[in-house]
Amino acid sequence: MLLKVLLLVAFIVITIGIGVYARKSTKDVNGFVLAGRSVGPWLTAFAYGTSYFSAVIFVGYAGQFGWRYGISSTWIGLGNAFLGSLLAWVVLGRRTRLMTQSLGSRTMPDYFGLRFQDKNLKLVASIITFIFLIPYPASLFNGLSRLFNMAFPGVPYEACVIAMAVLTAIYVIAGGYMATAINDFIQGIIMIIGIVAVILAVLNVHGGFVNSLVELASMSAVASNGSTMSGAYASFFGPEPLMLLGVVILTSLGTWGLPQMVGKFYAIRDEDAVRKGTIISTAFAVVVAGGCYFLGGFGRLFITGDMIAANGAPVGGYDSVVPTMLSFLPDTLIAIVLILVLSASMSTLSSLVLTSSSTMTLDFIAQVSSKKMDENKKLITLRSLVGVFIIISAAIAILQYSSSVAFIAQLMGVSWGALAGSFLAPFIYGLYWKKTTKASVWASFVFGVGVTVFELYVLATGTTFTSPFMAYFFASPINAGVLAMLGGLILVPIVSLVTPQMEKSDVDPMFVCYDTKVTVRAAENLSE
Repeated sequence: MLLKVLLLVAFIVITIGIGVYARKSTKDVNGFVLAGRSVGPWLTAFAYGTSYFSAVIFVGYAGQFGWRYGISSTWIGLGNAFLGSLLAWVVLGRRTRLMTQSLGSRTMPDYFGLRFQDKNLKLVASIITFIFLIPYPASLFNGLSRLFNMAFPGVPYEACVIAMAVLTAIYVIAGGYMATAINDFIQGIIMIIGIVAVILAVLNVHGGFVNSLVELASMSAVASNGSTMSGAYASFFGPEPLMLLGVVILTSLGTWGLPQMVGKFYAIRDEDAVRKGTIISTAFAVVVAGGCYFLGGFGRLFITGDMIAANGAPVGGYDSVVPTMLSFLPDTLIAIVLILVLSASMSTLSSLVLTSSSTMTLDFIAQVSSKKMDENKKLITLRSLVGVFIIISAAIAILQYSSSVAFIAQLMGVSWGALAGSFLAPFIYGLYWKKTTKASVWASFVFGVGVTVFELYVLATGTTFTSPFMAYFFASPINAGVLAMLGGLILVPIVSLVTPQMEKSDVDPMFVCYDTKVTVRAAENLSE
């Protein structure tokens, strides 16, 4: 217990200290939100990775999908690394940095407003961002508090939520994006060390990797068609490969349309930082995401028969799987896990609150205000909204604790589905295709939010479908999110081809930033 307390106190002191140190970079809005667009590769890559992977992944997704798919859930982590990190950096990193700087955009809603010359797009995008970012932090609080209860028995859930909220508010309000980036780097190192140590220790409980795999292979699974599959949980694709593919798509491709993720590319310093950041971010994701889902795949070894309900799920819900696995570890490792999950959650939460507050201040309040806001007023509003967003998220987390929304993955699926479904397609097409129209952006917004709202209705009413298509895509928020994203990618080009194009004289200057000639070393670019 002493070790747990000492590590926790050290973590808090370092976190707050970095917030105070980074205050010098928050003298204006650009410094508070983007750190002056001067963040290097290591900080940006770790900020991207730690914002990506949180307690939701470690506790919620790893537990739920490891239970459902066994060792094949590792594919989710690998998808996150190569599709959600590597390919995202290659496709989005450079173009996002160039286009947003050229437009003078500081947030994703601001990008839509400037790229498509429609202030209403900016306003609606800011509202969508604020509303659908709220469920995500609530899931972070949920996951972290479950492990706090395991590490510190008797500590109320509400106390954990409030403590995490206050700590996050202090360092984000003080140091803005730079404080978040520096803390993310330190927290990312903790996550890498922690996940490797935990995997080795957990597998050792059942005699190592080979013995654990043999035990897992001895368990039978029920396939989606009702047939029994022997050894499915230790197989390459698991018992439900199509459902597994849906999870891979949502959790990997979904990051391309999340404001808090794409915003990392706005702030990166230069070409060298993009190149190095791509490699660092991918390696980080392989270890952390791959490790989390690999670990979750062995969850069934730690849940005994009396801990399984009649419906085949764990008695305490899927969110109890990973905490149960960790309860077998020695106290020293539990202390490390506590800091690991705290690091993962704090980094993601800080990114979310910064994104939400900057969006509401710069894209909504400043837009609808009758009086022009100067830099000082914007900074005050930004800092105030960080606190407001954290309070709202904490309140929802406390209310959700006793509600029917029992799974962390449900909350995260709703958030990712609405945001990525609305923003992913128009953002990518807007970066690459001059013929993308504002009507297609509206269509994507309506479709993404519409699918998510309908999915929430299905969850609330328990509606079932006879159509295989409807039954699959509305079986969970995850599948609905996949439908929203894929539908947007199809919808935007179709609508763009049949609706009025923007004036060529307006669009062409936006793409000039890609054609500007620069001088580079021969080692970086072959020349005649």
